[in-house]
Amino acid sequence: MSSLLAESDLVHEAGVVWLENHERLDYVRQALDKTKRRDTTPPYARDGRMVGFALLDEGAAPDPDSGLYRRRVFFLLSHDRDSLPDGLYREGAPGEAVDPRTIAPGKPGTKTPRSQRGSAAAGTPAP
Repeated sequence: MSSLLAESDLVHEAGVVWLENHERLDYVRQALDKTKRRDTTPPYARDGRMVGFALLDEGAAPDPDSGLYRRRVFFLLSHDRDSLPDGLYREGAPGEAVDPRTIAPGKPGTKTPRSQRGSAAAGTPAP
């Protein structure tokens, strides 16, 4: 899923839970996953690690066909900048990456100089 999520995709978000200190991360990848529940830690079945997820409010309805909820999940892969600072994303970022400091319930998050070019290029010291 692209980082270009619309606010209409996120209208029932009630909160964001971070599993790691997101202030230390230049970017996180975001995707909409289908889950059985709206308010618990979702299962994680892709490579890398989940660093956060959205909680849905009581008004969120599951998909009528699948019975599953669409929820935002934030994750990183093993070749992302936090694990390999001199790797592929030393500068630049994957298409679905946004600055975690710009994420809020119902807000898709945005790309920033730090997320796109790295903490050194943005003039912010790495934690």
